[in-house]
Amino acid sequence: MTIEEQLSELARGAVDLIHGEDLRKKIERGVPLRVKAGFDPTAPDLHLGHTVLINKLRQFQQFGHEVIFLIGDFTGLIGDPTGKSATRPRLTPEAIAVNARTYQEQIFKILDPQRTRIEFNSRWMGAMNAAGLIELAAKHTVARMLERDDFHKRYKSGQPIAIHEFLYPLVQGYDSVALSADVELGGTDQKFNLLVGRQLQEAYGQEPQIVITMPLLEGLDGVQKMSKSLGNTIAIHDPPIEMFGKLMSVSDALMWRYFELLSFRPLREIDALRAAVAGGGNPRDAKIELALEIVARFHGQAAAALAQADFAARFQRGAIPSDLPQSELDVDGASARLATVLKALGLVASTSEATRKIVEGAVRVDQQRIGDPRYELRAGAIYVVAVGKRAIAKVRLRSRD
Repeated sequence: MTIEEQLSELARGAVDLIHGEDLRKKIERGVPLRVKAGFDPTAPDLHLGHTVLINKLRQFQQFGHEVIFLIGDFTGLIGDPTGKSATRPRLTPEAIAVNARTYQEQIFKILDPQRTRIEFNSRWMGAMNAAGLIELAAKHTVARMLERDDFHKRYKSGQPIAIHEFLYPLVQGYDSVALSADVELGGTDQKFNLLVGRQLQEAYGQEPQIVITMPLLEGLDGVQKMSKSLGNTIAIHDPPIEMFGKLMSVSDALMWRYFELLSFRPLREIDALRAAVAGGGNPRDAKIELALEIVARFHGQAAAALAQADFAARFQRGAIPSDLPQSELDVDGASARLATVLKALGLVASTSEATRKIVEGAVRVDQQRIGDPRYELRAGAIYVVAVGKRAIAKVRLRSRD
């Protein structure tokens, strides 16, 4: 690839590319860059939300750069205060050690083990004495810390902020100093911490790193970020059939975001799939392509094919009568809320009941369970919708516009 093509691919899906002009200069030097991303081992399983950053590391790796997968076993002891309205419980060293081992097993489903450097920030932070920590703390100010949104809100509302929480951005920033990072990747919620890394590198006489932030992937509910605590995750270790089914349950709108952030397909291929769906194609076909790719990545092609076959068999066993009568429903605009359609078809007594049934997981569209109350159906398409096991209807939406 040319440098222009590399920069375009590296910017794919990114929210922030801070000092991107310096990234070009660094690449033009022809020396492999040190690219890091840190992960605190706060849970045993990585999920697809984590892989947004790991996929970006893979891109840098493919362009010949040195990738550093940093396991925050020291920062994990502090507890990341990002987005928290109260001091979070601290993990034990034993729990962190167990989780860290599973991370190492999982990342090589994506990264090349021969070209990946695994680091633990306890290596330098564990060796730092009190004098070194005081020297580090002297390179930042309380005023700058309180510019951070979550700290600012807690300070203004009188919520306590423990001193050790101020250490988290400092230690994460110092990781970049210890590793002489050229580039650091993180979620949009980590932007403040990544910029602290730039500031500390300058304070220690290093060239400041480029910062790339990636969006937080929404979970299966289509609303909240993917998080194990919210129960909306697709874990890397999920069995193939379960992973395939979860991906098929993603809403049609969210599917394209998953394509952009999780798929390794070139953007032109994704654009072609989107155009095919916009032209009247069934979005389920595109979703199958996505599910096959993701399941094959973590479980192999054979397992992905079996998962697809299982899904198809269950779909065909879904008790949809072949003679199910088709209703016609006029809607305003290019789409209509699923809850509104269910009420109009008489499958529920009210839109509020429809919303409740959707959230409960009792509603299916074309045999896919829908959990997003904002889910919409496109005008011009034919759907089989069901509430529970008995309330079922086939409908074609017609736009009045």
